[in-house]
This record gives sequence, C-alpha cells and structure tokens, in this order.
Amino acid sequence: MIGICIPAHDEEDLVEACLHSVLTAAAHPDLGGEAVKVVVVLDSCTDGTPALVAKWPVVALSVDAHNVGRARAAGARHLLHHQARWLAFTDADTCVAPDWLAAQLSLGADVVCGTVEVDSWAAHGLQAQAARSRFEASYQDREGHRHVHGANLALSASCYLQAGGFDARECGEDQALVDRLEALGAHIAWTARPRVLTSGRPFSRVEHGFAGAIRLHPAQALR
Repeated sequence: MIGICIPAHDEEDLVEACLHSVLTAAAHPDLGGEAVKVVVVLDSCTDGTPALVAKWPVVALSVDAHNVGRARAAGARHLLHHQARWLAFTDADTCVAPDWLAAQLSLGADVVCGTVEVDSWAAHGLQAQAARSRFEASYQDREGHRHVHGANLALSASCYLQAGGFDARECGEDQALVDRLEALGAHIAWTARPRVLTSGRPFSRVEHGFAGAIRLHPAQALR
C-alpha cells in the first residue's frame, strides 16, 4: 500500500483542490491498481477545513500540535500502522500532477526529493515581478537540484523508520529528515520529475516556511 500524508491548518480555500489532485494521482494506471491511502492531518483547525475534508474518501486525523513536524509524523504513524510501504508527503496548499506517485516510484530510489512550481505571484502585489525574479534566479527546477520540500517528498517506509521519522519542528522538519537519510547512505533522487504546483502566497501558517522564502522583504524591495 502507498500512503499519502497531508498536514492541514486552516486551509479551507485550498484543501479540496489538493485532495482532488492526490486522488487523481492515486488512480494512475502505472500504479497497477495498488491501494493508496490518503491521510489529512487536521492540526488545530478553526475554520471549515475539517468539514470539507469529511466529504472526501480520505482519513482525517485531528491533532492539536500547532507543529507541522508533529502533524506529518502523526500521519506517517497512521500509514505505517496500516502497512504502507511507500510514504508520500505534500501540503494542503499544493496540487500534485496526475503521475506524481507513478513518477516517484519509477525512479527506483529510497527517497525522492522533488521540486515545486509556484502557481501564481499575484498575491505579492506590486512586488510580484521582483519576488518572482529573485526566486527564479536562485531556484533550480531540474534534475540534480538540492532543494527539500515537504510539499514534494517521498520515501520508503523502511527508510523513514531507519531515520527516526520527522522531528517535532515548526519548520525545517523535511530538511532535517533528508539530512539524516543522506548521512545513512540512502539512495536519494534529487529530481524535477514528480511535479507539484504550490501556493505563491507571501504569508502562510508557518513563519519561516516556503511563503517566507519567496516573499520579498523590505530591504530587498528597495534594491
């Protein structure tokens, strides 16, 4: 069985598009009909996210962690308990490609670190073009990149357990896990083949997450 884990904190505007995309990926013919279980970890939600998730054929786990590392770990524990052999992680503000899972598995790696594509820069307003240019000047959306994103990360269950899973971090839990896997000698595919489209919003639920990385800060806007 393949497991998909999606942490969600107050994502009522975006979560259904995410779920539609992952369920489409779960039905890809190259998976040969293998079962796919999707777990949405509802972390301290106060909006309509839980009610929306309840409409979909997925498992909803409620936690009060205010911590994405703990949320991902909770989802992974559930999937491992149900004998998942492969764990794929994305975010509730992200849509994955129809062949997302198939592309991961086709690589024959222990760990798959994928890239992300920003869906729109419009929310950055007058700074949109400058923020986009700054991001694209340094980001490597290609094979052999060295980026780590919880929105596009997958690995075998055995490697996840060997590395000790996700730390209880508010940010950087994905990088810390991959660092440990690399130290253990895991075969890591640094690839742009499994595609995801993630929100380009400049502010998110995590202070130092992807939104902060792509946001143009005041000092940069003056350059």
